[in-house]
Amino acid sequence: MKTFTTISETKNCVSGFKKAGKTIGFVPTMGALHKGHLILLERAKKENDIAVSSIFVNPLQFNNKEDLEKYPRTLQEDAKMLEIAHCDVLFAPGAEEMYPSEPHPQPFSKGEGSLLDLGMLDKVMEGAQRPGHFQGVCVVVKKLFDIIEPDRAYFGEKDFQQLAVIKHMVKMLKLSAEIIPCPTVREEDGLAMSSRNTLLGSNERKSAPLIFKTLSEANEKRKNLSVAELGKWVEEQINASPFLKLEYFEAVDSETLVPVSSWNESKNIRACIAVKAGTVRLIDNIAF
Repeated sequence: MKTFTTISETKNCVSGFKKAGKTIGFVPTMGALHKGHLILLERAKKENDIAVSSIFVNPLQFNNKEDLEKYPRTLQEDAKMLEIAHCDVLFAPGAEEMYPSEPHPQPFSKGEGSLLDLGMLDKVMEGAQRPGHFQGVCVVVKKLFDIIEPDRAYFGEKDFQQLAVIKHMVKMLKLSAEIIPCPTVREEDGLAMSSRNTLLGSNERKSAPLIFKTLSEANEKRKNLSVAELGKWVEEQINASPFLKLEYFEAVDSETLVPVSSWNESKNIRACIAVKAGTVRLIDNIAF
């Protein structure tokens, strides 16, 4: 595996592969890798000639400074995992490399001072809870796509709203990368794999599988409950645990992410949830 910390070295390496007619599969990450990331990489390896991954904790997508500071950083261990998984290229820049002239990087702009229009995609759920988060995601993903020029890029469905935002950005900016959604990878007890899981205390970790259990039961209960009734039931289930606190539960259209008020409003409904487990925010979703 070739490892680079600079944009110029990475571009030179990847352009060499492209000139040789090789296809590039790309898995962008913020590190603290787990099995879910490696499954994305395995798929990138299977469907492309070259698999590239990046590790970069992007300051622009954190609207909470404390959250940025405590985000797990395990670069050495991550690099070993990628090498074992036969990753071909790792790009692991620092913030000064990605934003060299910006001590305090600003949100993405197509023109001077304008933001990327994400419609409702960044107004609901995570967007409402974390203002500016998805603009920051768009900045870094666009920069990474410009550097790597992937044929395909792989994203987990666990971050379903992020996936919708990135698909929208690619379409709006007419980028060439094909976005490949990959199913959520779960622990044996159902908890969605996440880098944030390492920050959970023992009580919170034992309680966290209730999130997926509640989502799964909600999928059955919706046959007999309205959207509003189901939301109340989910809140009661989650908040019954002394270690969990519901932030939101939304049934949304899978494409627009607009919340539905009745089950017949959309043919493709996604149930999305965010829960505070101690000081750690956990998100999950399933198709209804």
